[in-house]
Amino acid sequence: MSRTPSTSPIIHYTRPELVQQALDLMECELHGADALATPDIVRDYLRLLLGNRPHEVFAVVFLDAQNRVLDAVEMFRGTLTQTSVYPREVVIEALVRNAASVILTHNHPSGEAKPSRADEFLTQQLKAALALVDVRVLDHFVVTRSTVVSFAERGL
Repeated sequence: MSRTPSTSPIIHYTRPELVQQALDLMECELHGADALATPDIVRDYLRLLLGNRPHEVFAVVFLDAQNRVLDAVEMFRGTLTQTSVYPREVVIEALVRNAASVILTHNHPSGEAKPSRADEFLTQQLKAALALVDVRVLDHFVVTRSTVVSFAERGL
C-alpha cells in the first residue's frame, strides 16, 4: 500500500517590518560588543524578539567568557500556553557554539509575565544540565508585549 506524504501547512511567524528592522539593528550592536552591559538592553531586545508572538517560544542567548553574544536562537515553539523544552538540545547547542554562559528566555502570550512553577522547575533542570558541561545560566526572562521579568532579580 502506498502512502501519500502529509501536506500540512508550515506556519511561519512574520514580524512587522519595523520590529524586524529594530531587531536587525540591535543584533548588529549585540554581536562582538559589550552590548549586554545593561539589563535594559537585554529586556528591549527580548521584548522585540518574543513579545508579539501568538504562541510560546523558548529561546537561548549564547555568550562567550566575556558575556559577548555568540548567537541568539529560538529553539522551541509551542502552543498558546506551553512549549516543550529539551535540556539535551540546549546543551548540544551551547557546546556547538562553545558558549561559556547562556541567557534563557520564553514568552507568555497571555500577557501575564509571572513565572510559573513549571518555569522555575525547567530553569533548575537547565541549570543542572548545563553545569555538567561548565556553562552558566546567567538569567531566565519571561517576556510579554509590555513586560520582561528576570528570574535572577526575583531570586529564582
